[in-house]
Amino acid sequence: MFEISKQFWFEAAHTLERTVETDSSRRIHGHSYRAEVVVRGVPDPATGMVIDLSLLERSLGTARDGLDHRFLDDVPDLGPATMENLAAWIWKTVAPDCSGLARVTVFRDSSKDTCSYFGPL
Repeated sequence: MFEISKQFWFEAAHTLERTVETDSSRRIHGHSYRAEVVVRGVPDPATGMVIDLSLLERSLGTARDGLDHRFLDDVPDLGPATMENLAAWIWKTVAPDCSGLARVTVFRDSSKDTCSYFGPL
C-alpha cells in the first residue's frame, strides 16, 4: 500500500458568523491556505503508479481555480467558509478524478491551524 500526496496553495477572503462575539471574523478578511490531497492504493501493474500525477495535478488545478483569490462566501456549495467546509469541498471537487482518495488537509500556516477530512460520513 502506498500514499501519494500533492499540495497546492491559495489565497482567499471570507467572513464568519461565530458563536463567540468577535468583530474581526465578521469583517471581510483573508488567509493564505495550503491544501494537501492524499491518494492511497496499490500501484497499477501496467503503469507502476497509484495515480498518474498529471491527472492528480489537473484535478487539484480545478480545485485551486475554484478557491484562489475568491471571496469564499460566494463559492457555490461551500457553505460557511470554515476549514472543515474547505476540506470537504476540495474532496468533492477532486474525488471524481481520484480513485483511492484518502485524505484532504487544509492548512493555515500563519496561525498553525489544520483540518483534515477523510471522506463522507
